[in-house]
Amino acid sequence: MSNELVPKIRIQICNDAPIRAEGDFVLYWMIAFRRTSWNFSLQRAVELAVELQKPLVIFEPLRSGYRWASDRIHRFVIDGMADNAVRIAALKNPGVLYFPYVEPTADAGKGLLTALADRACVVVTDDFPSFFLPRMVSSAASHLSVRLESVDSNGLLPLRATDRVFTTAFSFRAFLQKELPKHLDQFPQPDPLAVFSSQSHQRLGNRAQTQSLAKLATEITTRWPATSAKLLAGDAEELAALPIDHSVGVVKTRGGSTVAQQKLEMFFDQSLPQYAAGANDPDGDNRSGLSPYLHFGHISSHELFHELMSREEWSPHLLGEKTGGKREGWWGTSPGAESWLDEFITWREIGYNMTSHREDYDQYESLPDWAQATLAKHASDRREYVYSLGEFAAAATHDPLWNAAQTQLVREGRIHNYLRMLWGKKILEWTATPRDALDVMIELNNKYALDGRNPNSYSGIFWVLGRYDRAWGPERPIFGTVRYMSSDNTRKKLRVKSYLEAYS
Repeated sequence: MSNELVPKIRIQICNDAPIRAEGDFVLYWMIAFRRTSWNFSLQRAVELAVELQKPLVIFEPLRSGYRWASDRIHRFVIDGMADNAVRIAALKNPGVLYFPYVEPTADAGKGLLTALADRACVVVTDDFPSFFLPRMVSSAASHLSVRLESVDSNGLLPLRATDRVFTTAFSFRAFLQKELPKHLDQFPQPDPLAVFSSQSHQRLGNRAQTQSLAKLATEITTRWPATSAKLLAGDAEELAALPIDHSVGVVKTRGGSTVAQQKLEMFFDQSLPQYAAGANDPDGDNRSGLSPYLHFGHISSHELFHELMSREEWSPHLLGEKTGGKREGWWGTSPGAESWLDEFITWREIGYNMTSHREDYDQYESLPDWAQATLAKHASDRREYVYSLGEFAAAATHDPLWNAAQTQLVREGRIHNYLRMLWGKKILEWTATPRDALDVMIELNNKYALDGRNPNSYSGIFWVLGRYDRAWGPERPIFGTVRYMSSDNTRKKLRVKSYLEAYS
């Protein structure tokens, strides 16, 4: 696997402004890939800093006014900031400045990016195709006076390696089997900051430039104070003072690259061998738990792939020659690895394919025509149960298994993956219209789930209504030919006794 320059296909120039060689530093605006390792965006910023011989400023902000902002989400992101602060401080390099900024009041950070960019040679940011981030980057590009580049470090397949939306996992998998091999030797550097470590003694910029950088830091933080050490360390009072939703509490699962690495090792050591046979078993629950860390950029898909394939003693020559889009037998790995890779790459990255090509990915109208037609045909069917958003949120339905899944979501910020599908299907069955069902799923998932607001999260929600699926018979009330699931069948198919006891 090569670790050369960032591939051009992953770099997008967002505006017509020039690179200013006379600027004081290179600015990395870290908004999605919140990590210091295996990060094409950070690597690109480092490349430019070395090329221009300028200091590097890593600016990691966290707004307070985004939808669903809460103690839960903020704490998870701030945990990652704490890890980044430790890693960058360890460099002991005056030419690398880390500036974590958690907005203390609504709109307090207004003007901060512009103030930094006005002194920068170039701004590099993250190309993440979901939630409010694309609009935020587009807005910044329109008013910054210096070049803004966004860099794709989302998945193994570059976003711009596709020119269309794939409508089924089978068709996307067939495309991956032809296209992905050419990208498997283009990996980000494991440690793009290593060149500036205390061992290498390489400086960014001359003494005057680093002194100027220190002065700028003082000026900027006077108006926009950096995140306090107490908040980074987990202080509950400082978190409670922020203008966010305090009803969605912090969960036991902590964020950050350190915990993500621990989960990676635990999953590969303990759960992967049984993954093919028992991934859907709620009582066993051998899922990786890595989805939130991927969502917030605390770990890289490239690092996960590299670690797994190193353990498998895999090389590209083991790939199957035939590329028919089949789910098994192409990677040439153990059964557990093969099963997980299909979920991790095919099913995860098909969501990124959708959100990078369609702005309406979160709208009902993005459903396949056949799904919209059959749901419309049955929209007026009688519902035996109809629950309000509040009743759903409180897990106050007649179904103990559904209530347990919702309780897990509220309590832990996650639902076991198989039960998440059942959770969505029952919401469709127990709401007045399919559009209402979509609204409820998005609201509950994005409010409580640590991995909500992600392309892959939207894939799961819209799969409930027919995205990436096909028509199924027999035609049923409410569902029409959209795939049906029931709690009774789930209890017969899977072991759920311990799960019900834990979340009743």
